[in-house]
Amino acid sequence: MKKPLIVYFSRAGEQYSVGEISEGNTKIVAKIIAQKTGGDLFEIKVLEDNYPNKYSPLIQYAKEEKQLKIRPALIGKIENFDDYDTVFLGYPNWWGDMPMPVYSFLESYDFSGKTVHHFCTHEGSGSLNGGFAIYGHIAQKDKAQTERKIDEWLESL
Repeated sequence: MKKPLIVYFSRAGEQYSVGEISEGNTKIVAKIIAQKTGGDLFEIKVLEDNYPNKYSPLIQYAKEEKQLKIRPALIGKIENFDDYDTVFLGYPNWWGDMPMPVYSFLESYDFSGKTVHHFCTHEGSGSLNGGFAIYGHIAQKDKAQTERKIDEWLESL
């Protein structure tokens, strides 16, 4: 089996139910998945990062971006994408959907023949696309529980 790729979009700053954080909830989960699977990490980053660091302005910005179906330009590219047959794709649940930069990423690559496992962090919205979901405050504050839930999910795949 080839090494998996763990791709994620995550935000630091002020988060609902967590407060001010220096490392995003989804990034924490992605790093644990990479450690447990031996996979490679790739962070989805936008070229012009205009996302507010405060929670209320961020959700308003994300809502407008979703309504307009904006596809932000991204920084970086996975040169050896064809080398991976399994991709773990992580993101925060924003307005019941993936953030628009994740759509930009998905539209930039050919996923033919790849198995994609979705995971998301949230504060009550739950899973998207039938994937793994975990509360952001658990990812931030309870590493043992986070690892246990990830282990259970990985074993079920």
